Amino acid sequence: MFNWFRRQDNKKQEDSAPKTEERAETAETKVDYTNWAKTARENIQDKQNDREGSQELDEEFMWSAKVLADRGTKPEEVSSEEIDWLKKLRRGLGKTRRNLINQLKATVGKGPLDSDAVMEIEALLLQADVGIEATEQVIETLQEKLRSEALPPDEAIAYLKTILQAILDEPLKKVSSPGFAPEKETLNIWLLTGVNGAGKTTTVGKLAHLAQKSGYTCTIAAADTFRAAAVEQVKTWAERSNTQVIANPGKNTDPAAVVYDAIAAANARKTELLLVDTAGRLQNKKNLMAELDKIRRIIDKKAPNAKVESLLVLDATLGQNGLSQAKVFKDAAKLSGIVLTKLDGSAKGGVALAIAQQLDLPIRFIGAGEGIDDLRPFSSYEFVEALIEG
Repeated sequence: MFNWFRRQDNKKQEDSAPKTEERAETAETKVDYTNWAKTARENIQDKQNDREGSQELDEEFMWSAKVLADRGTKPEEVSSEEIDWLKKLRRGLGKTRRNLINQLKATVGKGPLDSDAVMEIEALLLQADVGIEATEQVIETLQEKLRSEALPPDEAIAYLKTILQAILDEPLKKVSSPGFAPEKETLNIWLLTGVNGAGKTTTVGKLAHLAQKSGYTCTIAAADTFRAAAVEQVKTWAERSNTQVIANPGKNTDPAAVVYDAIAAANARKTELLLVDTAGRLQNKKNLMAELDKIRRIIDKKAPNAKVESLLVLDATLGQNGLSQAKVFKDAAKLSGIVLTKLDGSAKGGVALAIAQQLDLPIRFIGAGEGIDDLRPFSSYEFVEALIEG
């Protein structure tokens, strides 16, 4: 069974993805991507017992194959799901990429950056929602490099990618493990927080589906009891992945009581992952944070040995406005990561860099569509490749 949560560990992505000083050189390595892609496609067809094949060797497949090959994946290891996901990610960042890449190539390949070039790059990054702080960091690092040597456009772009990936990976230096997966044969409790409308309840359903297909037993606690139809919404998503939901049928019931019952049920059934859908809005900010704190106290009391994570769901289409929401939740909810949703074409993908730089929190999952398979663990390498192609 393919474990999406362990995908980066299995492929040793952090080791195989090009490092800052090596990435420009990687473009010159003699990888026969066409043969690699053909072999991967043949293996996918064999696995699916489908000689006609649902995967075409089109531009999207070739790009996906190159990304997988460059991060060290062997063609016989590739799954159709991985190709499909990379295609969705590329499409989701298509608008940002098209607005960035041509102008960036024209600017960074000219050699040492003068004031006009710096202003142009700054404007491009800000338009992509990268944010002021992250934009300044990118420009300072790029200027330092280009002061010492003039790079051809392709090498300059490759170096720019290393800067962006370094920003996205910086928060991982402060956590015990760069990977983010439920521990087998133990109770993991993941709290999903965020304002209403960010895609929180939908994310709970998609994570449950991802857990089930990755071989974990999963239960959902429908603790967003204050929003009309939230419980029914999560039940609908749970049915699609055959996941049990613990809910209280009463109106405006105590969310902490639902979590209490859910922990008891999870322990009885030896559940490995308990997903908690929390409230996104109460009468005021203070009440909301007090409710989240109450849930944490229940977890500490009822499941003292559980591995607890708190993930904030952010709507990528909100751009910089979403960051102010995140700052409210960061301390009160004891956040350990971000789920970035709705990167399906309308959002500006640069907001991921602003999140990593300003919040100092790792992005753990990313959503690039409305389907149940459109949420996956975040990879900075794949994200940057999709954001700045070439």
